Amino acid sequence: MGKIKKFLLTEKDIPKKWYNILADMPNKPMPILHPGTKQPIKAEDLYPLFAKGLVHQEMNDKDVWIDIPEEVLEKYKIYRPAPLVRAYSLEKALDTPAHIYFKNESVSPIGSHKLNTALAQAYYCKQEGITNVTTETGAGQWGTAMALATKMFGIELAVYMVKISYEQKPYRRSLMQTWGAHVVASPSMSTKAGRKIITENPNYQGSLGTAISEAIELAMSTPNCKYTLGSVLNHVSLHQTIIGLEAEKQMEMAGEYPDVVIGCFGGGSNFAGISFPFLRHNFTGERKTRFVAVEPSSCPKLTRGIFQYDFGDEAGYTPLFPMFTLGHNFAPAHIHAGGLRYHGAGTIVSQLLKDNLIEAASIQQLDSFEAGVLFAQTEGIMPAPESAHAIAAAINEAKAAKESGEPKVILFNLSGHGMVDMAAYDQYLAGDLSNYSLSDEEIKANVSQLEQIV
Repeated sequence: MGKIKKFLLTEKDIPKKWYNILADMPNKPMPILHPGTKQPIKAEDLYPLFAKGLVHQEMNDKDVWIDIPEEVLEKYKIYRPAPLVRAYSLEKALDTPAHIYFKNESVSPIGSHKLNTALAQAYYCKQEGITNVTTETGAGQWGTAMALATKMFGIELAVYMVKISYEQKPYRRSLMQTWGAHVVASPSMSTKAGRKIITENPNYQGSLGTAISEAIELAMSTPNCKYTLGSVLNHVSLHQTIIGLEAEKQMEMAGEYPDVVIGCFGGGSNFAGISFPFLRHNFTGERKTRFVAVEPSSCPKLTRGIFQYDFGDEAGYTPLFPMFTLGHNFAPAHIHAGGLRYHGAGTIVSQLLKDNLIEAASIQQLDSFEAGVLFAQTEGIMPAPESAHAIAAAINEAKAAKESGEPKVILFNLSGHGMVDMAAYDQYLAGDLSNYSLSDEEIKANVSQLEQIV
């Protein structure tokens, strides 16, 4: 490993406001629809499911800046500001003229960016006097974040963890249980949605869509209980913008500005967090930065899905969202990047992609692990399998810069570390992992079942 240069902020530099991209977008997303009436959803329609403070943020398309509550800021100080690092050793290994920077969100207590919104969501639930919350988790990073956040605010938590991840990632389960969460493998027999899925497919290993259905059902049937979500929704993206707002200050310290900003993509939370603050300068014409959302080739909603109203969960409990989707009943392959195994994209990112304001790319599983290992060898950090997709895309950009001979400034979000994902790396190093292919016919058959809503 060569020289290391970190661009560090102090506590006083932590942003005091989140950036609300909805207020700045040239074309705002189409409205979320009530699943029964097919009419635009009203705030009061969401009150039974979410804390009111979060609902108001979800639907706020007027205020560009939203104050971060003091109690949340105090807890952010445990791990924020997060470092920005120049990846000199990776640059040297690639022999590229590109300058590669990464925002290191793995320094949070739970090892990923997810705590940025978990703390905010737990705070707004506590403010409303809510005593219980439910959620789902794929790889376990979100469930872990919510477990710590609810413990900090004195709230009980039930987590439905996608069954394949429940089995693949036992230490994430242990972390959630350490912080007092009740963790259930999904699909389960504890909900109507879970029992239906298990009856129809006893060997089904789960999906985020299934886990969301179960978490929502439990929230709706439990007194003084609300549901929380770790990605996709507008208020989640809002809370994550603290990443990019810090990165802006740090890139200024470095004396550079990114030509391309990259984030791995499941539902959109960390991609939104790193990209939205920079994207606002493209809206005004000040900059022409490229933004690349990187998804697994086995779950390609942005690169091969369709733009369509669809449910956010498998059972159809949620409102209908205008999104790029593979269909809410899509069963993704059992890749180790569990946080990226989601059938749809958030409405904001979907609209930005539709308007060609961002790009999308897909990465095969073996290519992501190859990139993750190279990053570990050069920069000394074992990345989460999800983050390795962003690293792979950054490497591709750096190689393209070498071929063209043009310097390029690349910024990606290291959304989390992989220290509790070592079973996945064990399999990769042993040659036991494979790529997954998805035919056009499979995608077409799945999305053809969606109700057509204009």
